[in-house]
Amino acid sequence: MNDGPQAPHLLLVHGAWHRSWCWRDLQDLLTERGWTSHTVDLPSVVAEDAHGRLPGLMDDARAVREAIDAVEAPLVVVAHSYGGAPVTQAAVGAANVSHLVYVSAFALDVGESLMTCFGGEQPDLTTVEGVIPVRENPGTTLYNDVPDDKRDAALARLLPQSALSFAEPVSRAAWHTVPSSYVLCDDDQSLPPSYQEPFARRTGAAYRLPSGHTPLLSMPDKLADLLEQIARGTS
Repeated sequence: MNDGPQAPHLLLVHGAWHRSWCWRDLQDLLTERGWTSHTVDLPSVVAEDAHGRLPGLMDDARAVREAIDAVEAPLVVVAHSYGGAPVTQAAVGAANVSHLVYVSAFALDVGESLMTCFGGEQPDLTTVEGVIPVRENPGTTLYNDVPDDKRDAALARLLPQSALSFAEPVSRAAWHTVPSSYVLCDDDQSLPPSYQEPFARRTGAAYRLPSGHTPLLSMPDKLADLLEQIARGTS
């Protein structure tokens, strides 16, 4: 358990197609262990019938920064998957952020987007519209090691992701100035370890879990152990 008024809080930022419900199991464990955690819902996760201009990465970054600024305590920001992109943008200059934790997440550099970070071409943002449907075979790609009941419940709650969120590049990168760590997921079927490793090298420390893409659902206890270890080190 953490102790003292200066113990950091944790801000948990979800990935594409999810909302903050995905952190509930982990939050319950953290609460039992004496930690305070917060979540944010990213606006780029949209309703099935969404139309018109949809929110992008910069809208997500603003939502994350508002959540950061609302916490009057030292803060460890934990990003899962796509959530790493808006966190990378949002945490620059945030005085209360003591550490970033990327969990199989996109630790992008300035000018990179999800569409370009592995060699793709940057599209004209004025032409980007619509949504990216939930990725193919999510039961395998996202939840290959998640228990059946939790997997089925999660699958029923997934929503489309705005295409603009994947297309917009970050204009600043917090990991250059904010201490950061990376949690590599060794059985990830969505962002395999070979794709995670270049991001991990951008951070100050790397940890590993024998998990699929979503350890917050498949092994929240082990992820909580790691986050406790990291957060204690920032106090």
